[in-house]
Amino acid sequence: MAEQMTVASAAKKVLAQIGRVIVGKDSTLLWVMAAMLANGHILLEDIPGVGKTTMALAFSKVMDLEYSRVQFTPDVLPSDVTGYSVIDQKTGELNYQKGAVLCNLFLADELNRATSRTQSALLEAMEEGQVTVDGTTHKLPTPFIVLATQNPTGAAGTSLLPDSQMDRFTIRLSMGYPDAKHEVAMVMDRREGNPLHSIGALMTRSDLAALQEEVAKTHIKEEVVAYIVSLINATRSSENILRGASPRATLAVTSMAKAVAQLKGRDYVVPEDVREVVAKTVAHRLLLSPAAEGQGLTEEAVLEEIVTRVPSPKLQ
Repeated sequence: MAEQMTVASAAKKVLAQIGRVIVGKDSTLLWVMAAMLANGHILLEDIPGVGKTTMALAFSKVMDLEYSRVQFTPDVLPSDVTGYSVIDQKTGELNYQKGAVLCNLFLADELNRATSRTQSALLEAMEEGQVTVDGTTHKLPTPFIVLATQNPTGAAGTSLLPDSQMDRFTIRLSMGYPDAKHEVAMVMDRREGNPLHSIGALMTRSDLAALQEEVAKTHIKEEVVAYIVSLINATRSSENILRGASPRATLAVTSMAKAVAQLKGRDYVVPEDVREVVAKTVAHRLLLSPAAEGQGLTEEAVLEEIVTRVPSPKLQ
């Protein structure tokens, strides 16, 4: 990747390549790209068969990321994820055998089908970029991104993800069914084989890490940070919300707003960037009150009301 290439131009090239494989889901791809630039983790909640795994593979190919996938089922063990130690018969020392999570892009497929014990094996990796096995800490490669999928709540063989894990996902997305036009295009594009096989790397993992650093340096005024904090605080005092967003959500909104600003070609954040990311960044962290659920309200609807109510700063 050329040194002069901006975050926006690099992302545009990546998304154009992946758009050849995932047809008609430009908005979803853009949000995934933003989360990756924000050095965040992505939760895709959707039915099987809409292209979640293919999308993860496409991103790994185009960015030359080391990719690993675990199909989560009740018999998957924590050691399958984090790795395990084996005694060397000659020396008596413990030798670490790498787990699947030691990669750049980890696809946790159908995460909510695994046991809570196995799900929890990801917590340290997602928050601290490391795993600890038999008292020894092993750093994960950088960049490190978890892209997890879960079947809709209530689907056969699923259970709710623990709150501590939901809070570690930067955004929650849903791909949904393609429309008829794009579904036809998908079939026609596969007449000569899977288009996934025809795409290649446009950048290296070091390039992605450099882009993440550029996003992290995006300027944000204290007034905009105060605005983010006011929005998060409003979730904690709303009568419609039983449990509001955590300080981790404040950091996630900030990093996502920076990524969105860069994707728009700016090196500074404006309040509109914040409003754009709030729903996808915060909704999955909230627990609605029984009264709100009884009224048929959604987390997104409650957040929309909060965004409307909380005053936005006027920047000079």
